[in-house]
Amino acid sequence: MIIHLDLDCFFVSAERTRSPELRDCPVVVCKSGDTKIFSTQDSESMMTESVGGFNGLMQHKKVFNGFDKNAWKKEFLDERGRVHGIVIAKSYEAKKYGIKTGTSLRDALAMCPKLRIVPSDHLFYQLLSTKLKAFLQTKIPILEQYSIDEFWGDLKGWIKEEDTYAFMASLQKEILETFDLPISIGASSSKWIAKLATDFRKPYGLTLVPQNEILAFISSMPIASFPGIGRVLQKKFASYGIETLGEVLKHQKLVSGWGTIGKDLLLRISGVDNEPVIAKRDRRSIGISRNFHVITNRDEVLRRTIILSRHLSYTIAKLDLHPTTYFFAIKYENGISSKVSQTIDRSFSEIMYREWVVQSFKTLDSHPHYGIHYLSLAVSNFITPTQTKTFSLLHAEDDEKSKRLSDKLTKLRDKYGVDIIRSGAEKQENK
Repeated sequence: MIIHLDLDCFFVSAERTRSPELRDCPVVVCKSGDTKIFSTQDSESMMTESVGGFNGLMQHKKVFNGFDKNAWKKEFLDERGRVHGIVIAKSYEAKKYGIKTGTSLRDALAMCPKLRIVPSDHLFYQLLSTKLKAFLQTKIPILEQYSIDEFWGDLKGWIKEEDTYAFMASLQKEILETFDLPISIGASSSKWIAKLATDFRKPYGLTLVPQNEILAFISSMPIASFPGIGRVLQKKFASYGIETLGEVLKHQKLVSGWGTIGKDLLLRISGVDNEPVIAKRDRRSIGISRNFHVITNRDEVLRRTIILSRHLSYTIAKLDLHPTTYFFAIKYENGISSKVSQTIDRSFSEIMYREWVVQSFKTLDSHPHYGIHYLSLAVSNFITPTQTKTFSLLHAEDDEKSKRLSDKLTKLRDKYGVDIIRSGAEKQENK
């Protein structure tokens, strides 16, 4: 059997472990633009283990002094008294008011005036997730972290199938007692049916779907309930009048004609995909991005870009990665975006990368009269023992010197923090 574990309202539940007064009331965890990373003042940060999904590895430390019902105003009220910020997690009590992930804080307050608001603390959540993962690894021989609050576990050869439900119940209880975190668990013969089973009964649910009961279990479920079926596929199914997962399987000839996507989907819905639980995956890419209030001053945008490149460079060095493809994207206030991807046959270093970022920004900024509110940097195509690459000899000597300097910078930042050494372009904040 494969089990899927999903923490219930994780960010809210995490805050409740240290602020009991948040229990049994409508709570949202909110996030706004990251102001610390772009500050000219040094801030303490920390590298964490990867927790899957889109969670960054570098997080700023926050001082926790207990819950203050008015503390959110410092972060989410501007000088004109306007509320900004986005809901990234909500309690089940808040959900009853119609509040969803992605709802603006302003709208959430209108829906529920008695709402309790907590500014997000991602370092706290990631460290808690890491502790839970270490605990689960003592209980489950093969564990895969899918996101900061989701895991798959392979119980084959470890727990007898007839003992699966009892194991799930015991594990759920132990997690609550040890971490004070409610969790829902599903189990089946395949990963995606196990995940569907978890979603079927939340919060604090337990759902076991034996292989011979999969077809009956999924038959009447709406298509949108299955993991991985997004809006595009939903519209495609709707155009054929297909509304349930059972109906998808009745139209196998049609769906299999959609190529690999259709064939893989049929296997997953039937529970016969045989996808393994993978304890460790090779990293394919890594990046950093930030949203912020619209900025028209290009010197300030470039300054922020350089800061992001420094943080990403440090992360790359700590993970001992050797990227060869670089990606850069900016978004303008009117919804237009501009992006570039380039593969370079040079050894990575912070200096070389900063030069590429600066030059790319100058050519990428195709709408200089529009304000910018989003920056994204990423790298991929890593050199590995099995995937090598020959670098250009033209820059070999300079790149080797830059690499040695980058190694020294990494050691200093390990000791004193990522902000201890900055480039001159970062010093002055240009409004």
